[in-house]
Amino acid sequence: MHTPPPISKGRPLTRRDMLLRTGAGIGAVALAELLGDSVATAAEGPLATAPQGPHFEPKAKRLVHIFANGGPSQVDTFDPKPLLRQWHGKPIPREVIASARDAQASGSPAFASKFAFKKRGNSGIEVSELFPHVGSMIDDLCVIRSMHADDISHDGGIMFMNTGSARLSRPSLGSWVTYGLGSENRNLPGFIALCPEGYPLNEAQNWQSAFLPSNFQGTLVNSKHQELDRLIENIRNPRTGTAEQRTQLDLLQQFNQIHLRSRLEETRLESRIQTFEQAFRMQVEATDAFDLSQEPKSILDLYGPGVQARQLILARRLLERGVRVVQAWYGAGFPWDHHGEIEDRLPKACADVDRPIAAFLADLKQRGMLQDTLVLWGGEFGRTPTSELPHPTTTPGRDHNRHGFSVWLAGGGTKQGHVHGATDDAGFAAVRDKVHVHDLHATLLHLLGLDHEKLTYRYAARDFRLTDVHGRVVREILA
Repeated sequence: MHTPPPISKGRPLTRRDMLLRTGAGIGAVALAELLGDSVATAAEGPLATAPQGPHFEPKAKRLVHIFANGGPSQVDTFDPKPLLRQWHGKPIPREVIASARDAQASGSPAFASKFAFKKRGNSGIEVSELFPHVGSMIDDLCVIRSMHADDISHDGGIMFMNTGSARLSRPSLGSWVTYGLGSENRNLPGFIALCPEGYPLNEAQNWQSAFLPSNFQGTLVNSKHQELDRLIENIRNPRTGTAEQRTQLDLLQQFNQIHLRSRLEETRLESRIQTFEQAFRMQVEATDAFDLSQEPKSILDLYGPGVQARQLILARRLLERGVRVVQAWYGAGFPWDHHGEIEDRLPKACADVDRPIAAFLADLKQRGMLQDTLVLWGGEFGRTPTSELPHPTTTPGRDHNRHGFSVWLAGGGTKQGHVHGATDDAGFAAVRDKVHVHDLHATLLHLLGLDHEKLTYRYAARDFRLTDVHGRVVREILA
């Protein structure tokens, strides 16, 4: 058994000394649990917490990602394919989908959309009847119909859309943005993920900082709840008041600083020190930011009822207070995953988000915030234009499709009332002006004033970036 060394006279008692001498082995375990995975994955290298400044003049100051996790069907929402009606129930002609070179393209009959498309706005962009409210805002949107990705599984696809890597531990888009630009509010995290029902698939990997300093990791808020204590765990201390907490934290920080002085290269500890401070300051700031009772009835009526409405009002309030990146999920798991019963389940999902999203865009616009707020809507991939019958008792649905799908952008320097790219006549694969996920990430960073090739971090003897060694800015969609 290891015997602790004697304490030198005048030398401060270190935390390790204290744990060893008080027999607090359980305390050591508790400390490890408190620090959690962020210690194991945080960065090595110089710490950056304050805004670093963009590489060039940005068009957008902040980013909102409304994540349709599960992969919504493009041919039922934003990519009309009338020829599917001719082929419905029959094989899609081989020459139409030959470019896909995928087994999904064969063996299943064409499945025409049940939902009507209509030209909307002055731009005349066709939008499904499932999105009447979002359709009313189409002149503010830039619809990309030629997205494609690398991974066809939910876990890999969601990771890829969030981090640019389907399998490896990489920093998320939100972490890269806050690393490059910082937050405009020192009392709130720079990156917040709103998700009803708690963690989605892949859990915290979706907003991880990975090897970036841990203070750039996203903070999860369970937006299902309305009470502050349930929205953010441990936001209040039920046993001590603010003054006593401040005294306790000051003492803890003294020990931390003594510990840090002999470990100046330990950026993980410095990140943790800052996290403790920010958590304390959040107790006041979050109480205000998450209090929807401050909103006038006209705004609450605009967004409508339901959790999707509440979390997008929260998103706007967080943006107003300087939070740099907000991600709003539809829910845990992958609720846009409609392998069966798509004609019943897709309308419900669209109805849940249609009015709140349109209200969010209109709200930002009337406040003058849409012009410098970049909004992204979409999932990790799309769906096949063919039917899938996973069980004889279900009605048809659609399988995963990475070859072609749709997302849309609004605000933040993007073209308004614009459609970019196209899929083939069946809606299976992107064939014109294709946009890869790496290209989308490069473009988002560009609009925020960041050069995706220069936004790098040195780790394990290599300069990493969000787009790895890929990606191009899609300048055709820039205003």
